Amino acid sequence: MPAATVRDMTIATVSGVGLTLDCADADRLADFYRAAFGYADQPVPAPFATRAEWVASVGDDPDEGGAWLCHPAGVMPDLFLQQVPEPRPGKLRLHLDVSLSGDPDWSRVISVADALVAIGATRLADFPGRWVVPADPEGNEFCLS
Repeated sequence: MPAATVRDMTIATVSGVGLTLDCADADRLADFYRAAFGYADQPVPAPFATRAEWVASVGDDPDEGGAWLCHPAGVMPDLFLQQVPEPRPGKLRLHLDVSLSGDPDWSRVISVADALVAIGATRLADFPGRWVVPADPEGNEFCLS
């Protein structure tokens, strides 16, 4: 029997990908991602009646703050916005790449970037004809194309 290559092996089968962002104000950031990209509150896992009940069941304090978001169309990763007391140490090594639907031209990318600034984003850089780099209200960068 020939030796298996890495390409032949699957270590884990996954059902989805989520992203956790540490933040200072989970509610504010959740409002931004709802308005910017259509995120919605993630349903409470069964058999729990409330998010606080579920959080307590895993040993966390429901009063520490956090927001669990999902994208109704499933085109963006689930987000857990975890409120933490310490400040962000510097630039994140991971960021979202957000591609507009359809075949957006540069003027549409600019228009969307301007709309994001109007709801609290900061525009950090433009790469004309390619993408814009905004940051959410807490400075987490993402690319928009």
